[in-house]
Amino acid sequence: MQLIVTHGHSARPRIVQLAAWQLAALLLALALLLMAVSGAVYHFVFLKAAREGWPVVSQIVRLVVRDEIAQRDRFLRENLDAMARRVGEMQAKLVKLEAVGERTAGMAGLKPEDLRGLDAPAPAASAPTVATGGRGGPYIPVASPSVEAIDQALAALDRQADRQGDLWTLIESRLLESRLRALTVPSIAPVDGPIGSGFGFRADPFTGHSALHTGLDFPADPGTPIMAAAGGMVVTAERHPAYGLMVELDHGNGLVTRYAHASKLAVKSGDLVRRGQPIAEVGNTGRSTGPHLHFEVLVEGVPQDPAKFLAQGSEARNTAGLRTRR
Repeated sequence: MQLIVTHGHSARPRIVQLAAWQLAALLLALALLLMAVSGAVYHFVFLKAAREGWPVVSQIVRLVVRDEIAQRDRFLRENLDAMARRVGEMQAKLVKLEAVGERTAGMAGLKPEDLRGLDAPAPAASAPTVATGGRGGPYIPVASPSVEAIDQALAALDRQADRQGDLWTLIESRLLESRLRALTVPSIAPVDGPIGSGFGFRADPFTGHSALHTGLDFPADPGTPIMAAAGGMVVTAERHPAYGLMVELDHGNGLVTRYAHASKLAVKSGDLVRRGQPIAEVGNTGRSTGPHLHFEVLVEGVPQDPAKFLAQGSEARNTAGLRTRR
């Protein structure tokens, strides 16, 4: 780019050559100079006029500032109204969640005294006494809320959310506890099929005299899988003179199940088994008149009627099925 500079009618003009980068630097310097001049004018003229109350300039400055403040207040008010609506929606959802949590707590076997520690803190002494009971509904402010009101509502929501989190954690703990208890209680039949001989006194098949039968007999074909009635640890897997090949499972809390007269064992002492896992096969070993499984349940070494445990398991499964269908 070329610039022609003249000093008068008779003076010889001067030609200045400018490269592209020099022109860009010149324009940038002019822009910075204009910005500096504008800032200086604003600072030394308009701000000074506003502080000292100059007749015309101060009024213009006040109008501009007042308009900016009004726009800012309107923006903040609109945002506060939107936040209040969101808080109301969150409160309504938490109320529904709390109702579901209380119903689920009842299904999990939690009593009201178990939830007492989760209640919100008592109101201050200066607060008026109100009747206790169910409360709820969305948050609908009478007027436009303030920042303090929004903060208080959010703090209350935070406390309520913490309480719901604690409640669901407690419910989950109780449900897991119930599930573990169910898994370690003999609640499924070890062999599919009818019961041949029940628990109690009967005529001994060898002597014909009355004797106590300490378990349940499940007639089945040789080789039929024998399943663990509950999860536990194998404490015995050996041959016994009367029981033949047998397996004993320890389920904890003094509860032991015994599976006798097997033809083959699928586990060894020390193994951990789950409920329904095959542990042996039906046979005719030991003191037996034919292929069948002799199944016992012992609590602290005392034989119990296994039919009661199996009935409880069947009832629990039927109840779970009804709840699922609902």
